[in-house]
Amino acid sequence: MAVLRIGLGLWWVESFRHKNKQAWFEKGSGIAWAQSVAEKHRWAFVRSGFNALVAPRPKTMSYVVVFSELAVGLGLVFGFLTPVAAIASILLNLTYFVLMIHDWAEQGQNSMMILIAVVVLGTHGWQSWSLDHALGLF
Repeated sequence: MAVLRIGLGLWWVESFRHKNKQAWFEKGSGIAWAQSVAEKHRWAFVRSGFNALVAPRPKTMSYVVVFSELAVGLGLVFGFLTPVAAIASILLNLTYFVLMIHDWAEQGQNSMMILIAVVVLGTHGWQSWSLDHALGLF
């Protein structure tokens, strides 16, 4: 289970690493792209939720998205606060899944990441090779 947990964490770290941070933070390109997707979304709650929560604060949300991916990734790789990181992983992927519901090519990755996080939670994947275990946290 540790290998699965670490693999999921590395997936998140890679998601952070490959992002063009300058474009995300200075130009807001990631949020602008997400807004273009949300505007055309078939579900009204996605459009209204995006417009209420994300659109008014694009710079802040850019930082939230990018550094959430890094925090989740590092938490899973090092096994630190692993249940929290696994739940955050599920929530992030569910958000991406719902936003991109029309693009089935993306859904395989999101589905597999959700599945791995559920397995990590269900099997207590923090019981070996983790800071949680070494520190006696869980």
